[in-house]
Amino acid sequence: MHQRKYALELISVSGLGAAKSFHTPIDISVKLTTREYDQHLKETIDQQDKQASKKTACEEDEVLQDQSAHQRIIGKLLYLTVTRPNISYSVQNLSEFLQQPKRSYMEAHLRIIRYIKSHPGKGILLSSNRQDTITAYYDADWAACLFSRKSITGFLIKLGDSLVSWKSKKQSIISRSS
Repeated sequence: MHQRKYALELISVSGLGAAKSFHTPIDISVKLTTREYDQHLKETIDQQDKQASKKTACEEDEVLQDQSAHQRIIGKLLYLTVTRPNISYSVQNLSEFLQQPKRSYMEAHLRIIRYIKSHPGKGILLSSNRQDTITAYYDADWAACLFSRKSITGFLIKLGDSLVSWKSKKQSIISRSS
């Protein structure tokens, strides 16, 4: 089960038909932040070093004028996660920042689209072998959110060799232990 045609249309609409593809959907070294966090960080740096004339990364990362374009692409990527669990964490991470999107968010979702470009026909294999074994996997990234220190958890459930359910979600409460 795949959405090859939808993925190719998304690549075409984004104007990335001739772009180089990526092998990973998100750069783990890049931490997405809100505009308020950037302003707080800038004020803290300014207080610590009044004589510094360097521009910080938060000054260069401007808010996009057209928020609806970013929101439309995130919506399309969310729809694509129906058959592409390999991008669900990345898209979930980006969907947190729908209000006041910055240039770094646009670069991140374009990276996801360029990752999809490497294998547009990738999807879910529904095996014809009948097996009645249920297998479940679960993982948590303890205190992964920079702002709230909430954990991000994910799971997947397989029936035989077929993937039937998966989810990636930020927890609603802060965990004090693992």
